[in-house]
Amino acid sequence: MQGAGRDGLQGVYSASVVVIGGGPAGLMAAEQLLEAGFRVALFDAMPSVGRKLLLAGIGGLNITHSEDFDAFCQRFQEAENVLRPLLALFGPARLREWCTGLGIETFVGSSGRVFPQEMKAAPLLRAWLNRLRRQGLQIHVRQRWLGWDDAGCLLFQGSTAGDGTAVPYRGLVLALGGASWKKFGSDGSWSHLLAARGVRMQPWLPSNCGFLCPWSVHLRNRFAGSPLKSVVLDFTDQSGQRERRMGELILTAGGVEGSLIYAFSARLRDCIMTHGSATFYLDLCPHQAPERLRVLLQARSTRRSLGNWLKSRLKLDAAKVALVFEVLGSGTARGPEQLAQMLKALPVTVTGTTALDEAISVAGGVALAELDENLMLKRLPGVFCAGEMLDWEAPTGGYLLTACMASGYRAGQGAAQWLGKLGKAESGSFP
Repeated sequence: MQGAGRDGLQGVYSASVVVIGGGPAGLMAAEQLLEAGFRVALFDAMPSVGRKLLLAGIGGLNITHSEDFDAFCQRFQEAENVLRPLLALFGPARLREWCTGLGIETFVGSSGRVFPQEMKAAPLLRAWLNRLRRQGLQIHVRQRWLGWDDAGCLLFQGSTAGDGTAVPYRGLVLALGGASWKKFGSDGSWSHLLAARGVRMQPWLPSNCGFLCPWSVHLRNRFAGSPLKSVVLDFTDQSGQRERRMGELILTAGGVEGSLIYAFSARLRDCIMTHGSATFYLDLCPHQAPERLRVLLQARSTRRSLGNWLKSRLKLDAAKVALVFEVLGSGTARGPEQLAQMLKALPVTVTGTTALDEAISVAGGVALAELDENLMLKRLPGVFCAGEMLDWEAPTGGYLLTACMASGYRAGQGAAQWLGKLGKAESGSFP
């Protein structure tokens, strides 16, 4: 689809700027530099660029979210102060305008999430790459970055090359991704290259991930993969902040996952890291008042099993009923008051996260304090960073993609400004 191997690198020596990483952040940075009049070469270790973007679009590409800008920014929690100025330049509204410029119309779904009309990522990526090629972008795939040589040139290892190929440059944008989804190129293996230059790295942690529960054999075998729809999750985090949110989660063989879980994943993970476990509560009957449940339970005939009654009278599906008995246990009598309380606040204890590589996204990476306001590394002048390689996280819902593209936009503009001030200085090199 794009680029070539080692021989195709010869033309890169005329490029002013190198971008490493062909995801949304890297492509956006390249676009800003091209529009500023610079010659740009983009490198990626995979056989083609935009692979995670295509993955994200399998079930419908959620580009961004339509909620109020302040609420949107607050989704990034501790990183809000850093990301807000970036989102002010290239936020949800600007992103939708950008899509329109590519000929991709968008719409707002019932949840407030924004999607392309065709729902797929491929048409957007195809139109974007066509425009970037017309602007002169050089794309080199199957080229893994190895760091710098003694002269300050970038070293790349092609899939078939015997030795590293050295590439000089004047400016560099790194958009290397996080540490999940290794098969799509995000493995975090680049971390040591920056750490060796004194750049402070935060440890990788799973975000928007599943969690582990010690389910019984019965629940694992019978209900793994079952959704729990229209439930309310109630959780109080370590700082004492309580949140209740309605949504859907999925029972897995090892625990729980799904959009409702992802919304709490950072807080659940941090609680587990401190205390070894975290407990949240599920309201399985959010449309029933506690008093009404007590009345209904008091009127229940003892000749009818509790399981059948929950299914027929309260319309709970089999997975919800199984979860009630998982927590309730067997041989323990519960009165109407206790049962009503449990249906409104069923405790679920999680003891760990699923594997890092299975997480939708990650926290960790380059510490934000290592960057200036233009996303340039303070220790490495002329080197800019963008995307998931930075230490920030956000829930699913379009926030991740928007912030990646906003950071790529700012890094690309920052690199263009820095190069403009640099004038005719020689290729970058580091001690």
